Amino acid sequence: MQQKWAIHTPRLTDFDELTDVWEASVRATHDFLPDSYIQLLRQLVRDQYLDAVMLICCKDPVTKRISGFAGVAAGKVEMLFIHPHFRGQGIGKCLLKFAMDELNAQALDVNLQNPQAIGFYFKQGFEIVGRSEKDGMGQPYPLLHLRYKRPTRA
Repeated sequence: MQQKWAIHTPRLTDFDELTDVWEASVRATHDFLPDSYIQLLRQLVRDQYLDAVMLICCKDPVTKRISGFAGVAAGKVEMLFIHPHFRGQGIGKCLLKFAMDELNAQALDVNLQNPQAIGFYFKQGFEIVGRSEKDGMGQPYPLLHLRYKRPTRA
């Protein structure tokens, strides 16, 4: 049975834990990234990126630890990361739905080399609207630009 997850707003004091969740998630799903690049991004996530978005998270109801989080800015999901121990429990879907319904997020980018994430976003109703050959840091990790496709009414 899937649990209903509550949405929380993380505090500045949660940034270290959010960064740990980010790293665990990236290491589980982004095996194409070298360790040196993950370490560089980790510092940027902790020191810059988390502060640049509206953050939401879900917490384990027993331990109260953050199990996943999303960050939204200007109508775009800039980050959605789930701790590997909590994948497949509906947290990503819950966070994405809240980001779309409450924070008006309709677009996102996903690494082309992350087929699990691409499949997840397609199942949630997103479609490809563009592509970049390099990531936001100018590195050769292609991105797909996705936008939510509103269901057509019959």
